[in-house]
Amino acid sequence: MKIDSVAIEIIRHLKEGRKSYREIAEGLSITENTVRARVNQMIREGLLEITGTVDPEKLPGHRTVIVGIKLDTMHLVRKGEEFSRLRGVVSVSVVTGRYDLIVTVLLNDDFGLLEFFTTEVSRVQEVQSAETFVVYKGFNTRVPYVL
Repeated sequence: MKIDSVAIEIIRHLKEGRKSYREIAEGLSITENTVRARVNQMIREGLLEITGTVDPEKLPGHRTVIVGIKLDTMHLVRKGEEFSRLRGVVSVSVVTGRYDLIVTVLLNDDFGLLEFFTTEVSRVQEVQSAETFVVYKGFNTRVPYVL
């Protein structure tokens, strides 16, 4: 699918979550069927996923941490995929700089930072080091509820 300005505008409208296809169509001066077909095509092609997300700061007992991971291997994509399957992991990025991976993790009172490292990260081989950044205050932070 070619990602054109209409696709981008549909995605922008969907950001509001509860907006109907009819409302989106009216705002873009296209038909509701066009919006529905475009959304379904973007979902099929993996470009778009419509999910509920939460603001971790508004959930009692929840917090977000960002972990920089340095690996002992150059199999960065394979390790990124492995980290993405760990409990609490919201996202993983292969990056340049002093870390190989940046991992965003959702924690709560029942699954804290110690549990994440001792029960999850400890199972991953070839981790040289990890540095944790606790998010004191996030802006525009919405994550899927993965716990």
